[in-house]
Amino acid sequence: MIKVKDRRISQTFSFLIFHFSFLIFVASSCAAQPLSSKKQFTHQDTLRGTITPERAWWNVLRYDVQVTPDYREKSIQGTTRITISILKAGDKLQIDLQEPLVITAVSLAAQSGSSQQLAFQRDGNAWFVTMPSLPVKSIQTLEVNYHGKPREAVRAPWDGGWIWSKDKQGRPWMSVACQGLGASVWYPCKDHQSDEPDNGASLSITVPDSLVAVGNGRLQHKTANNNGTATYTWEVKNPINNYNIVPYIGKYVTWHEDYAGENGKLDCDYWVLDYDLEKAKKQFTQVAPMLKCFEYWFGPYPFYEDGYKLVEAPHLGMEHQSAVAYGNGFQNGYLGRDLSETGWGNKWDFIIVHESGHEWFANNITTNDIADMWVHEGFTNYSETLFTTCEYGVEAGNAYCIGTRSGIKNDIPIIGAYGVNQEGSGDMYPKGGNLLHLVRQIINNDSVFRNILRGLNKTFYHQTVTSKEVEKYISRQAGIDLSKVFDQYLRTTQIPVLEYSLKGKDLRFRFTNCVKGFGMPVKVKLGNEEKWIRAQEDWTIISGNSNTGSFSVDKNFYITTKKLKEG
Repeated sequence: MIKVKDRRISQTFSFLIFHFSFLIFVASSCAAQPLSSKKQFTHQDTLRGTITPERAWWNVLRYDVQVTPDYREKSIQGTTRITISILKAGDKLQIDLQEPLVITAVSLAAQSGSSQQLAFQRDGNAWFVTMPSLPVKSIQTLEVNYHGKPREAVRAPWDGGWIWSKDKQGRPWMSVACQGLGASVWYPCKDHQSDEPDNGASLSITVPDSLVAVGNGRLQHKTANNNGTATYTWEVKNPINNYNIVPYIGKYVTWHEDYAGENGKLDCDYWVLDYDLEKAKKQFTQVAPMLKCFEYWFGPYPFYEDGYKLVEAPHLGMEHQSAVAYGNGFQNGYLGRDLSETGWGNKWDFIIVHESGHEWFANNITTNDIADMWVHEGFTNYSETLFTTCEYGVEAGNAYCIGTRSGIKNDIPIIGAYGVNQEGSGDMYPKGGNLLHLVRQIINNDSVFRNILRGLNKTFYHQTVTSKEVEKYISRQAGIDLSKVFDQYLRTTQIPVLEYSLKGKDLRFRFTNCVKGFGMPVKVKLGNEEKWIRAQEDWTIISGNSNTGSFSVDKNFYITTKKLKEG
């Protein structure tokens, strides 16, 4: 695991080279491309999104987070113990904690049991700790004390932070949503997706004893304190994204079910507000068919050691590993709406399906840089199509996927700018899903396609990756060079146009509005006959067709067509 991450770190330094290469690529494509955005990136963006020298010489092995929230003051105080391995010599170490939170002390644990206080200084949201000389390959533990009023979520989970909410009975209901914004919005950490804690994490939450605190993984113990509070300690054994470590605090009740999965008994636990128990038990029956479908397509649930958990949250939902946030109101669709506008999306609960799909794509397989976040969202968007297929058949799944195209804007490319904590277009959801649907059509063999999805989760099990690694894996396993297809849909906003003309028994066709070298097979209907054609940038002519009266492209291919005048 450490070696995999070290290699990722070295790749991050090359993001400027990538941008230069990207400009060359754009200039040589079939038509000019808009670059991802006009945003001017700052020094703080670089500190947040890059493996800086102060981040590169150490690797996170484990987080142990202790937090005590004060609901009335909207403040928290806590301690984070960060266990690290030393990869090479270094004298400055970057820890991330976002304003207005304040670090009050940093210490280095000694083998004798004592600790050494360390000096540190702040640069915005980055804190630089002066370190003593440490042996390479040694394992060290830092303890970071902090407090303050964390950024409050304005519109969680999109505009995230700490959530200070109330349930319907006016009782405190708290949580955190911080994807993209970063876990450092509420606890000190190495806030970069490429470095997950290899040996998992624990979360100890101290709350009034009238409330219940839920965290990731399994409950290790509950401790009653002398001051009217209780401390709940939860632990995950597996690597976990920083932003997935979250507390849920409220008047929770719970029930348990066993799921007979591919790897044996999977513990499924459900935590909801007390007054929602009965309707939750009814709605959450969708979990079992979801798990059955996703284990079939993606492989075994990736976190059997930590169990599967669905937790009612004071926001719509998030893929918090082994503690999936649910806030869809115990109804089907996306807050009752079918995002595909076909009717199929109202037959199942969007948040149960989508956020649980992230356990495979986002949590098991995580991207090094959020610029590649389509790997999380595109595959998980496609999990919705696959679930619809599992429940209602292939044609229903196809219709659902095609229907989601109405949400595609093609505003900026799906892949964002590297090294500055910048994701690409929101099209990473529906366009990413339709890209995968297109790849499935090109492969034209569901057994191979399924093995690719399962193989991704096995090959990159509990690892961080780049988009390029995923793209190359798919091409290699499919036995088809899909590099231009990925470039077209991920790195441009252009949708290929299949131009064609019919004259007598001749069919002429080619692709335009595409990257240089683009081409792929397309399933078409010529008259009453279905057939495959191979279209490229140059004209291709098929002669001798007796059914040239009409021509159409299979709707499962996300392209446009343009009929030219005969001649």
